[in-house]
Amino acid sequence: MLPVMEAFYTIQGEGVHTGTPAYFIRLGGCDVGCVWCDVKESWEAEKWPVSTIEEIVQGALAYPGRMVVITGGEPLMYDLGPLTKLLKEKGFTINIETSGAHPFSGTFDWVCFSPKKFKEPHPSIYVQANELKVVIFHKSDFEFAEKHAVLVNDNCHKLLQPEWSRSTQHLQSIIDYVKFHPDWKISLQTHKFMDIP
Repeated sequence: MLPVMEAFYTIQGEGVHTGTPAYFIRLGGCDVGCVWCDVKESWEAEKWPVSTIEEIVQGALAYPGRMVVITGGEPLMYDLGPLTKLLKEKGFTINIETSGAHPFSGTFDWVCFSPKKFKEPHPSIYVQANELKVVIFHKSDFEFAEKHAVLVNDNCHKLLQPEWSRSTQHLQSIIDYVKFHPDWKISLQTHKFMDIP
């Protein structure tokens, strides 16, 4: 049983898989507390109905796409092993978006690790990360990004993403940074430009 804030079929708007149709499962509950979070209503797990993993997977099966993105809130607050096992049995490619603040659980095809200053990541996330996505909210976030970049594996994709409300303020500095640090790429929240969830 997991608290599900919302589940919806859309287009992945950011990161390496931008443009891919995906079924998002947003779990309720988060103890990280990012000041700029755009889904603060997800923080309180008790506010959201609890669903069985069978009900969650049934929702995903209603759509033609076979990529699922488990997000939150902070999804690793829960043991994701049973949910990912059932999704895999039903033929899904499974991605997760996490701050890595809790011990890693579950079986994933793609792990998007987005560390936050508000709560240290659990050490188990670094070896799992396929994608390191750092949100740039303040100029000190470039140094924060590099601190985590040295801890992920060599094949991990490294992305810098402007925080939406400050994107005009930071986009040029991100462009300049990436041009001189070509191991990084830029991620934009394209779903906000498309006005989709």
